[in-house]
Amino acid sequence: MDPARTALLVMDIQKGIAERVGGETLLARLMEAIAAARKARVRVIYVKLGFRPNYPEVSRANPIFAHVADTENFVEGISSDIHHAIAPDKDDIVVTKRRVSAFSGSDLDVVLRAGSINALVLCGIATSGVVLSTLRQAADMDLALAVLADGCADADEELHRVLMEKVFPRQAQILTVGDWRAALKARAKT
Repeated sequence: MDPARTALLVMDIQKGIAERVGGETLLARLMEAIAAARKARVRVIYVKLGFRPNYPEVSRANPIFAHVADTENFVEGISSDIHHAIAPDKDDIVVTKRRVSAFSGSDLDVVLRAGSINALVLCGIATSGVVLSTLRQAADMDLALAVLADGCADADEELHRVLMEKVFPRQAQILTVGDWRAALKARAKT
């Protein structure tokens, strides 16, 4: 993957999500991945879930999001912030999505095409949610893909393992944050 045409997608690492799943260990690994990306001039794109006040985008027929409309969670400008431990820099891009996939209801595809990005490195919460949905859609868009296995988390550890070992390798390279950092360093030396 050419760093100039690659983006690191940091997905759904929002205060209400990261504190329940992944915790400080995941945040520390993500800080490493983000720092490595910035150093290698890989575009960092944060993807967050966000809705307008009163949730006009949420249908009661949607089993994943219907319960969100009964809360004050994920309201743009109020409760949809990215976790402060990995806050975006001024050069990073923040994309707001309306559904599970990073592409659904967002302008991510426009951002990628405008930046001539043809490869994605995925990390985030949850492995069985945003990571799976985004990986499948990105693969259908013919993007080169890698997933940072220890940069993802899921409430169901067995499901995380099965996705990383059996499902994702069919469409993406599976790396650790350390592996990816080492590959970026090696590429910078050539």
